[in-house]
Amino acid sequence: MEVQYIDWNNSIQILNKAYDAGLFVLIIGPKGTGKTSLVRDFAKNMNLDLESINFSLRTRESHLIGTKTLIEGTVRFDEGLLVKSMKEGNMLYLDEINSAEADVLLRLDEALDDRRQIVLKESTGEVVKAKEKWFVVATINPLTHSGTKELPPQILSRFPVRIRLEYPPENIELDIVKKHVSGNYESEIIQAIKLANTLRQAAAVEELFYSPSLRETIAFGKLLDKEVPPKEAANIVFGNVYTQWGNIEYQKVSDIITSMFGN
Repeated sequence: MEVQYIDWNNSIQILNKAYDAGLFVLIIGPKGTGKTSLVRDFAKNMNLDLESINFSLRTRESHLIGTKTLIEGTVRFDEGLLVKSMKEGNMLYLDEINSAEADVLLRLDEALDDRRQIVLKESTGEVVKAKEKWFVVATINPLTHSGTKELPPQILSRFPVRIRLEYPPENIELDIVKKHVSGNYESEIIQAIKLANTLRQAAAVEELFYSPSLRETIAFGKLLDKEVPPKEAANIVFGNVYTQWGNIEYQKVSDIITSMFGN
């Protein structure tokens, strides 16, 4: 089931204006706030082909630029997604860019400066210049997330338009979850969202180790669709993950769930 993105903080309009102005965009926010859904919905609305790179400690320059391969005695160069998007003018989505290693960011910086070009030193030395209207959107998670690093100032400066995407207001989160479920469970979903926000607030002040995302509240609604009782669904989706940090952490959350959903 394809669900349309709910643009609750005017992000689509900001992306539209940045695209028209030829400015790259950085979306900042915790996991599970809809950053990827926002980018995909924008690309679909604008009828743009989308290339995506999900960064991690394992991402190498070759993923961006390309690699040489030997096939039946012939050496050829298989272009990476960065080069492909520049040549074809496809929109490029750099997901969790602040998980990338320094050498990868350096190579990326070459393509993102005002010249919008990159030298294929790995191949023929060709200078690849991006097509007009080439558009790049990157996302970063807060530094509290595992594996993230502070972005160098020169990379930050390549993305002068910045969108802050936090968890939506409760009424908007309710609308989002209802788009993913078929049954009428509004009161139960409202309670689950209140639970999620309680846990998010506790995580923000480091009283808990984990902050549930929109994915969790959507999962709660989907379990209700499968006739899972609300408290059981809350334990499955919101409670059990805290056992990773031991019984004391789990019991704190279990008590919150019981106070909100009953015995």
